[in-house]
Amino acid sequence: MPNKPPLPVGALNAAGKRTGAGIDPALAASLKAVGTVMAAACDPWWIIASAAVALHGADAGTVADVDVLLSVADAARILPAIGVICQRDTGSDIFRSAIFGIWLEAPLPVEFMAGFHYRSTEGWRAVQPETRCPVQIDGVTLFMPERLELQQLLTGFGRPKDRERVRRLAALP
Repeated sequence: MPNKPPLPVGALNAAGKRTGAGIDPALAASLKAVGTVMAAACDPWWIIASAAVALHGADAGTVADVDVLLSVADAARILPAIGVICQRDTGSDIFRSAIFGIWLEAPLPVEFMAGFHYRSTEGWRAVQPETRCPVQIDGVTLFMPERLELQQLLTGFGRPKDRERVRRLAALP
């Protein structure tokens, strides 16, 4: 599917809503840093979770970090180049990744996840978004799932904070 031209943060999207309006300066700086690093990616990548909710223009609540979903190949190449240790086959009771790493050089921690899965009632589900919505911050392009797909992903996570983010995304015009 061809990419749409990126909208600058604060621009009006197709629904007439300002994308990323009111994004916290630390989040904006962190997202710009992520976009700069991820310009080296060979495969599609996405901002997901709370930072993506904020980029869509909804109140994400507290955004404590930036979650980046990327390919295993890009993670194995990009993370060491920025000084991030690639932790392999990590996870918890509800999330797991083939490669996981945390970058602490941006104002907010950036969590890189490759081969990312979440546990659902049917078992482990791979996270591989089908949509890719571009947005720009200070001339740097970022990608996130389209709003409906992000809502479905957050619903799948099943945590109370994710259900609240789904509600806030759904309330957007």
